[in-house]
This record gives sequence, C-alpha cells and structure tokens, in this order.
Amino acid sequence: MSELDFLAQAFKVTHGKGETGVVDARDTLQRMNSAFRILTDAMPQMVWSTLPDGYHDYYNARWYEFTGVPAGSTDGEGWNGMFHPDDQDHAWSVWRHSLATGEPYEVNYRLRHHSGEYRWTLGRALPLRNARGEIVRWIGTCTDIHESKMMAEENEVLSRELSHRIKNIFAVINGLIGMSARQNPELRPMAAELQDRIAALGRAHEFARPHSEQSRPITVESTLSGLLTEILAAYPALGEGRLTISGDDPEIDDRSATPIALVFHELATNSAKYGALSSISGSVRIEVAQHDDSVSIHWIEADGPEIVGPPSETGFGTRLVQLAITQQLAGKIERDWRATGLRVDMRVAASRLKRVEGAPV
Repeated sequence: MSELDFLAQAFKVTHGKGETGVVDARDTLQRMNSAFRILTDAMPQMVWSTLPDGYHDYYNARWYEFTGVPAGSTDGEGWNGMFHPDDQDHAWSVWRHSLATGEPYEVNYRLRHHSGEYRWTLGRALPLRNARGEIVRWIGTCTDIHESKMMAEENEVLSRELSHRIKNIFAVINGLIGMSARQNPELRPMAAELQDRIAALGRAHEFARPHSEQSRPITVESTLSGLLTEILAAYPALGEGRLTISGDDPEIDDRSATPIALVFHELATNSAKYGALSSISGSVRIEVAQHDDSVSIHWIEADGPEIVGPPSETGFGTRLVQLAITQQLAGKIERDWRATGLRVDMRVAASRLKRVEGAPV
C-alpha cells in the first residue's frame, strides 16, 4: 500500500466517510503532494524530507542536479556518504541529536558536487508536528555557501596579515624608543613608560580587530570592561586606583570594539593632556548601566585642573567621537564642562554592542 493509500484509509477510519471519502481524501493528498513537489523543485535550495525516524525518502530536483547521483541512491542513510569524510561523523551526530530531541537541525559540511569537488553547504531542518505535538516528518534544506565561506577565509588571512604588520610597526616603534633610551640614559624612565603605553595600544588593537573563532583572543573577555581595561592599561591612574570602571559589564564583539576603542582612547588622551589625568591627584570614574535596549556609559573626571568652560573650537578627535557614538553605535553623547571636571554621558544601542543571533548585520 502506498503512503497516499495508507493516509486515505486512515481518513476513512477516523472520519467515517466511506469509500467516497477515501477517494476524495486520496485526491486531495495527491494534489497536495504534487504542489509540494512543484514548490520544492522551483526553489534554488536543495530540499529533502524524512520520516519521523530520520529515514530520507524525498529529495527535490536541485539535490540531484547538485550531486549528480541517481534518483533514490541517497535514500535512507545514503545521504551521509555524500559528505566529506572529515565532516560525516559531526553531521551524523548533530542529526541524531535533533532526532532525539526534536530540536532544529543546523550544520555546516562539505557536500560532494557532481564535478567531484566538495563544496561547503549549510544544512537546516525543522520538524513537522501534528495536533498532538508528535513529529510526523522532517523538512530540510541544503544551501551552497561555498563562495561566501571561501571569501570569509580569504578575509581572515588578509586580516591576520594586516594585524601582523601593524604589530610589527608597534614593535619597530618600541625598538626605536629603546635604542634612543640606551643612547640617552636620562630618558630611560620616560622611555619605559612610553613602551608600556605602546604595548597597551597593541593589545587594544588585537582586541578590536575583526576575529574569526580561531583567531579570537582567549586571554581577554569579550566585554566592555575587558576592552576598557586593555585600552586604559597605558595610564598609571588605572593601576593606582584613580581610574575606575564600575557597574554593568555588557558583552561586545569586534564590530563595536573599534568605535569604543576610538572613543575612550580619545577621552583618555585628552584627559592626560588637559584634564584630570594630567594631575597626580585627578581621577576618572567610568560608570556603566545596562537597560533593556540601551547601555549608558558615564565618563566623570574630578580633582584635575579647573575648567573655565568648553573649548572654543571643535577638534578632529571630538568629531570622531561624535560620529562613533551616533552613527556606529546608534547612540547619543553629551558633554558637561563643569569646573570640577569634564563629564561625558553616552547612551548607545545594546544591539550595536553585540550582534544578536539571526538578526541582520
């Protein structure tokens, strides 16, 4: 008995429609099945379907066009043999987990193309449930992501090479400072302090640059406090307790790290030149408060040189900070030039600090 005949007989038993009902049910199911096949064959993705136990019994035309295998040859468990040998165990393990738990199936693997090469593919599947919540079928897709995967790997290679060259520049600068200090012993204390600052900037660069899962630093937490600590480590006030970071500690990623690094490097540099950090008694408090959809950050200076008012001109650094906050972090910034010290209040979108999974980039 075919699947359509079985379902039609089940319709007769449950609804008591008699033989006429069986014929009507079979015709309806036949039309639905034909519509499903037409729809899936028109899709650019490879589409497949399985029974509740995971037995593959349907593939659309795109699957056979991509793989070049004979129709029906990948039914059952034959599909796993189409994957790269290094990916088979992982793909099979993820699939078994989905079958056991009913959780959505998603995995990247290399699928054998009809040309003989293996191409990176994104496999996804969702369970189809009946009114009682029981899984009656799995519907899945395979999407060719090979070109984007290769492009991402090329970008990672370029990023590593660029980062390596930038770190080499930091090393050269540190070497030149050390050479100058050896020739001028009286400059050695200042040179050592300067070398520490350059090293801190190098660490901030490593934190802020885009990373893959392989290149991501494991010694630095991907949080706002972690990044600020790296950036501000060049300033003695941090170790002396005159520069503090308190409050919430939201997670960040490589997209937000760059504008944050620019903003606080500028604030700290200006404070060291003209503000609280230019005085041995001056202090800076950084207070962070996370709300549902935004994060407030307050930079509060105290006990530095008295401020007589805002500067008469807006410098490039100030404009850079404004752009970083308002455009890259979708926030706003306000400065209060109080006599006791500069206060900067920033509010940024929480969604700009760390990407939300599944959201558009």
